[in-house]
Amino acid sequence: MTTSERTITFLTDVQLITCIVQSGLGDIIVKAAREAGAQGATIFFARGSGVRERLGVLGVAVEVEKEVVNIVVASDQMEAVFDHVYLTGQLDTPGMGFMYVTPLEKAATYIPKEVVDRLEQ
Repeated sequence: MTTSERTITFLTDVQLITCIVQSGLGDIIVKAAREAGAQGATIFFARGSGVRERLGVLGVAVEVEKEVVNIVVASDQMEAVFDHVYLTGQLDTPGMGFMYVTPLEKAATYIPKEVVDRLEQ
């Protein structure tokens, strides 16, 4: 198949959930996302720094090594996945992490022909 014969199926109703957590917790976040309906996620490692390198009255040190988890979900799944990941990852605990959502204008990946046909009907 030549390049001119190929087409791109764009996903336009998707959002990116980004979750930044302590090193070693990325797999827990991915598992929670899948339990809530996400198809998968990408984990990568990062290093953070900032004004709050020490946290709280107890002066608990926050690890600078982080795992960043990117989860692309359909817009109608976003709330359920976000909430489940937030609670499972215990992000309501100081120093555990940070999450945010970014609307994606368009995304593309391989989608089996039978799925595209079904969506077009």
